[in-house]
Amino acid sequence: MLHTRSLPSLARPSPLFSVFFKFPFAVHFSNTRRPLLSHCATAHLFTKPILVNAAFPCFSMNKVNHHYLSTLCTATPPTHDSHTLLPTNSMLSNKSKKKARYDSPEGVLRKKLDMCSKRGDIVEALQLYNEARQSGVQLSQHHYNVLLYLCSSSDGGLGLDRGFEIFRQMLMDKVVPNEATFTSVARIYAAMEDPEMAFDLVQQMKGFGIEPKLRSYGPALFGFCEKGMADRAYEVDADMGASGLVAEEAELSAILKVSANAKRADKVYEMMHRLRGTVRQVSELTAEIIENWFKCEEAAKVGEETWDVSKVREGIVKGGGGWHGQGWLGSGDWRVTRTHMDETGICRSCGEKLVCIDIDPKETENFAVSLTNLACQREVRANFVRFQEWLQQRAPFDAVVDGANVSMNQHNFSFFQLNSIVKKLRQMSPSKRLPLIILHKNRVTGGPAQHPNNKKLIEIWKKSGALYVTPPGSNDDWYWLYAAVTCKCLLVTNDEMRDHLFQLLGTSFFPRWKEKHQVRLSFSSECGPTLHMPPPYSNVLQESERGSWHVPTITGDDVESPRQWLCANRARNK
Repeated sequence: MLHTRSLPSLARPSPLFSVFFKFPFAVHFSNTRRPLLSHCATAHLFTKPILVNAAFPCFSMNKVNHHYLSTLCTATPPTHDSHTLLPTNSMLSNKSKKKARYDSPEGVLRKKLDMCSKRGDIVEALQLYNEARQSGVQLSQHHYNVLLYLCSSSDGGLGLDRGFEIFRQMLMDKVVPNEATFTSVARIYAAMEDPEMAFDLVQQMKGFGIEPKLRSYGPALFGFCEKGMADRAYEVDADMGASGLVAEEAELSAILKVSANAKRADKVYEMMHRLRGTVRQVSELTAEIIENWFKCEEAAKVGEETWDVSKVREGIVKGGGGWHGQGWLGSGDWRVTRTHMDETGICRSCGEKLVCIDIDPKETENFAVSLTNLACQREVRANFVRFQEWLQQRAPFDAVVDGANVSMNQHNFSFFQLNSIVKKLRQMSPSKRLPLIILHKNRVTGGPAQHPNNKKLIEIWKKSGALYVTPPGSNDDWYWLYAAVTCKCLLVTNDEMRDHLFQLLGTSFFPRWKEKHQVRLSFSSECGPTLHMPPPYSNVLQESERGSWHVPTITGDDVESPRQWLCANRARNK
């Protein structure tokens, strides 16, 4: 494996830019060819010291004038060998052309490299690369990106050494890199314990007009955190924010840990609140980092012994409840325990009661609009609009039932089970009205729906305006979710709402709405269905006006197993 201490450092421009500006070239994206975009020509020339070795030498670069930049951006595509070109017969059908591409040397190489990527087989991938170079096969951006990804993911030095060689060859072949390319090379630098160059690559990426992703910053951020370079980690974090990116738990957890180790209590406090606003419930790894912070000597030293109670309460009101943001309160050692909340939200360890954090009504309205837009994009618009009109005439409801989900009894659809839930919800309703039941058309036309008793039940629900049947080809998830949001009512389902559809809804508002509106069910042969109502408190990291902290973990959170919490409080708080 290459190590930074074994490589000379030269104050020259990045090899990436050296190659780009030395050779006019055409850009290759998969099987297409086109001139390099003009923004590439305006990229900044970095003079940051870089690491070099025999496999990845620096290239000299002369000053580039405007005339040369213009020539670069209008360069003529290079001529390929005849055996790499597709048939030019204009009479070939699209199917024939697709097959020709699939069976071409480039297409075969792509299939084999993709299989290596799935298996994580760096050895075979490098062998395929060597054979392709010897055979004169024209490699595309996709080929190079797969190879670089495998090199960056390998454990040994072979992948790192060859990764730089392959990256250099990619540039010499005049194939422009994209975000995936830069990220893979940054990971190689991070594996060499050089987060500085990994961060520099992000800046070069932006110089080419390529928007970084969160993963693009990972090699630099995690590299600085592992080295204990807290200030550099904060710089990467700030740059992420300037790029419009929001750090997730992995990034926040890493910054939290390096801040705790650096005894930066102010940054630990900041990360705690960013976790509260972004993540809500933390993983076991993050919980351990938080637990270790509260147990360390530095945590015992920080905090105000006396504070303005009215100011703290004012902060809680402004924040919507559950936090005040006034800094560490109290003095002395922290008592840290793993605990649970009772059914009313009282901590079984310290006795404090958690609060229910309100949702802004405007947020609910905005969420309903975005939900409508997404549904109309993925459903037949006329079908969904028809449902909206139907709902507007019959709303509001006190509850919406995901009929397909709650009716499954040991993999069998049960109208008896569904009806027992509906009756229980009607009894609980202040208006004694039937809940809205959403069922797909095939659930009310075939199978158990043909039974006379079930037919009669379906007709009763329809006449009462309590049943909406979604059309063939539709996804009923959009319907029951939209109904529950617009009616501002309970949603009865055991669906955890974690698949791709619900990921589209984002991680800010939707988890909070779900927590306050979802009713789960459990079943027993003796008691029938049991409804488990939303908790009277919010499952989110909370900071009390006394200075104590309660951190929810992802451990637990189902009917049988309650959620585990981390409780941290000071005995001497006044």
